[in-house]
Amino acid sequence: MATDQWYDFNGVWTGSATMLPNGQIMVLYTGSTNESVQVQNLAYPANLSDPLLTKWVKYPNNPVLKPPPGIGSKDFRDPTTAWLTPEGKWRFLVGSKLNTTGISLVYNTADFKNITLLDGLLHEVQGTGMWECVDFYPVPKPGENGVHNSFDEHGVKYVMKASLDDDRIDYYALGTYDPVKGTWVPDNPKLDVGIGLRYDYGIYYASKTFYDSNKNRRVLWSWIKETDSNSSDIQKDWASVQGIPRTVLFDDKTGGNLLQWPVEEVNELRSSNRSFENVELNAGSVVPLQIGSTSQLDITAEFEIDKESLERVQKTNEVYNCNSSMGAAGRGALGPFGLLVLAYEDLSEQTPIYFYIVKGSDGNLHTFFCADLSRSSKATDVDKEIYGSTVPVLTGEKLTVRILVDHSIVESFSQGGRTCITSRVYPTKAFDDNAKIFLFNNASEARITASLNIWQMNSTASS
Repeated sequence: MATDQWYDFNGVWTGSATMLPNGQIMVLYTGSTNESVQVQNLAYPANLSDPLLTKWVKYPNNPVLKPPPGIGSKDFRDPTTAWLTPEGKWRFLVGSKLNTTGISLVYNTADFKNITLLDGLLHEVQGTGMWECVDFYPVPKPGENGVHNSFDEHGVKYVMKASLDDDRIDYYALGTYDPVKGTWVPDNPKLDVGIGLRYDYGIYYASKTFYDSNKNRRVLWSWIKETDSNSSDIQKDWASVQGIPRTVLFDDKTGGNLLQWPVEEVNELRSSNRSFENVELNAGSVVPLQIGSTSQLDITAEFEIDKESLERVQKTNEVYNCNSSMGAAGRGALGPFGLLVLAYEDLSEQTPIYFYIVKGSDGNLHTFFCADLSRSSKATDVDKEIYGSTVPVLTGEKLTVRILVDHSIVESFSQGGRTCITSRVYPTKAFDDNAKIFLFNNASEARITASLNIWQMNSTASS
């Protein structure tokens, strides 16, 4: 929508669509006024029979909401999709803050034109700052159909998610929602919004889910920013992309996190396939995989550590952190090991996606999943951080990863999507036909066995 009214003169910002039972679609979106005040506006399709909904009508009496008393004029944005209450009203949230406390304001409406602010907040977390792109939704377990926002489903986990303006990270928490009382309580306050779990441990932001009624699934979209220079963006005449859409499920095996996985439609882009079975990786080895072009790939891999290696390694008090580590170049007894993608043949450019395992003083294994951009490019004006976090691995599970490589974007999913990392990389040599892929094991003591399936990927335009 164009910025053609006083109430969105300085920007048509994030909004959410709600589909009504009669098929009508209502979109509430944030507008930045000609005085840079954030307000909420209503729009609806000009022609519901248009399958692409290309034209929209803005409600003549916009804005439908202004910042309430006590809320800053620039701290009021990004309404959620609405859901039906037991009383038959539509309810939605708007992100904001009070001093340094991130909050979700709650509103009721019958027609999306006359809207009432409710007493209290659905949730707040001190010290998290401004909550942007707030999302709130029920999440199904694997094997179950998705749950529509308006359904009163007992025993279903609800996700509270916020994008924090202070650190530009998307956090979520799992909890219980009481639709009658209108309250949501986190399962684990130590893993609350902004201080606990993240959708993604890379550059993943401003995400939003929707309920796909055709396939009964919850689908997550996101924004992936550029991490090169502004001058490079201007030179190529575009900046930022959307990530591959993901399905979202509740991980009933761990009971404490989400599973995110590329939507099944991505599989339709697969073309030629190569399989590698039981490739042995001794400590310190690097093994090239000959598959042809590697700029667009879909990779699934399993890694297994030799049992003798695990038994031989002593308990330690080692403290590991992907972000502050030496990346794939650092050596421990049980890691790092994984794949080098978008790598030049002499490894002068490479992007390692890897596991690192620590045997704690209690004898338990603690697994980390990381993406190392420190040698991803010879360019000096690009992001070269090391991203990642821990990943839950249950007894008897192999270490698994799926990696989607698309030129300058690498999206990685560990253990079925328990931990995800999105990276932007800008190689100066390792691109197109010069991009290679390797297995590597830089552990000092572990012997690793790897099995992989690698598909070359078509572009969406050619499919």
